[in-house]
Amino acid sequence: MKISACLITLNEESNLDRCLKSLHALVDEIVVVDSGSTDRTPAIAARYQARLFTQPWLGFVGQKNRALELAQYPWVLSIDADEELSPDLQAEILAVRNAPSTESSPTAGFSMPRCVQYEGRWIRHGDWYPDRLTRLFRKQNARFVGAKVHERLELPGPIHPFSSDLWHFSFADRADHWRRCEKYARLWAESQHETGRHATALAPWSHAAFRWFRGYILKRGFLDGPQGWHIAKVCAAEVHLKYSLLRELNTRSP
Repeated sequence: MKISACLITLNEESNLDRCLKSLHALVDEIVVVDSGSTDRTPAIAARYQARLFTQPWLGFVGQKNRALELAQYPWVLSIDADEELSPDLQAEILAVRNAPSTESSPTAGFSMPRCVQYEGRWIRHGDWYPDRLTRLFRKQNARFVGAKVHERLELPGPIHPFSSDLWHFSFADRADHWRRCEKYARLWAESQHETGRHATALAPWSHAAFRWFRGYILKRGFLDGPQGWHIAKVCAAEVHLKYSLLRELNTRSP
């Protein structure tokens, strides 16, 4: 089983070494598609003998599909620079890689739960967990689709679940968390507006209230302590912002 690891980067020197260290022994090549880093990202990629390509930003979907095009091997491990394969997940991937039946199996890919570290705590409840994603898959017939944000993998065929976690180190601090919320909320609103979607006056409040209730109560975010409370609150605020921005765009349209 030959595997290409594929990443997209922009100024990821604080994350990239941790990510590549967790996967380099499991894959046959590392493909890094960089959109113009000015930090040590290229040097770190070179340390792991990665094939580095510079590609002006095409959006998340376009950038990740470009990485797929550059992959040389039939299986792809798609990972973000701020993620890391846990030791248990490494062992699961290694077992699949070494299994003689892998190539003849009808399995199209393998999904894994993603666990976020937030303010020093692993978040295992609420809207953020298990956040199961298909990240190891056959390259043939695979492609990323979606709008400006929240791309998804389109992959025909059976998906086998791994049980071990993909670790995610998403945010440097609360300020960084909210900056990203603002960025993704605006991209979401622009994408939805372009499709013709409209939001009512109550939409920001009703959707935000449901998001908080779902994450904190129904999905037991309260079990993650103070961090769980803050995450539920910020997620609700982001949803409120998304629909408020969509209403603004609706209002500006002729």
